[in-house]
Amino acid sequence: KAEGVELEEDQQAAADAGVKAMISVGRPFLDHVIGELVAVGIDEVCLVIGPEHQVIRDYYDALPTQRVRISYAIQEHPLGTADAVQAARDFAGEERVVVINSDNHYPAAALHPLVDAPAGATLGFDRDALVANSNIPAERVAAFALLDTDEHGQLRTIVEKPTPEQITQLGDRALVSMNCWLMTPTMVAACGKVTPSARGELELVDAIRDAVAAGEGVNVVAVKAGVLDLSHRGDITDVARALAGREPQL
Repeated sequence: KAEGVELEEDQQAAADAGVKAMISVGRPFLDHVIGELVAVGIDEVCLVIGPEHQVIRDYYDALPTQRVRISYAIQEHPLGTADAVQAARDFAGEERVVVINSDNHYPAAALHPLVDAPAGATLGFDRDALVANSNIPAERVAAFALLDTDEHGQLRTIVEKPTPEQITQLGDRALVSMNCWLMTPTMVAACGKVTPSARGELELVDAIRDAVAAGEGVNVVAVKAGVLDLSHRGDITDVARALAGREPQL
């Protein structure tokens, strides 16, 4: 039992092993995540995994795929999100890459305008649409980071865990960050230069802030869409219901 929810045996095993993305919702949740990337034309995916996550590698090495090639980058120690991106720097090379959370399911309809952006970009979610079309309650969304943009829709900074005063200052219509990025080589390189945050981690948002401060343009693509979030065990039932009957094509 987890958070008052009965999990199936394979779901409980994946959760206990710390591989939330492999929790079965008909298919492993990560299959659905990758399927949305494939639907917008992405044909190469690099999974950043820890050395202890052999189960992920075993599964995808054995999975026949027709539309996508899956490779791996090893993050030797869990030093933070910027470190995870840095682990995949050889995969990124000199190309732009989409960087997402493996426990978030971003719909293809939202990813399309992101991959079509001319330079670096991130998705900015309309708060009302996010609550209406996700499994994420409004009180959880209220704690998510907000994107501060200029009059041209360019990112100025990221406001994490915004206070009521900051929300008022940015306006009720401020767009919500769900950590979905189209990163340029400059943005990826910034991940290798960032210093530890107050909690001792190398943070992707700090690397983005540093890149923006150095003159890198990051376009905020406004979308009215939902995201399925599997960050808590209690999310499993709602996510499985939302994805029921879907068969991702990899």
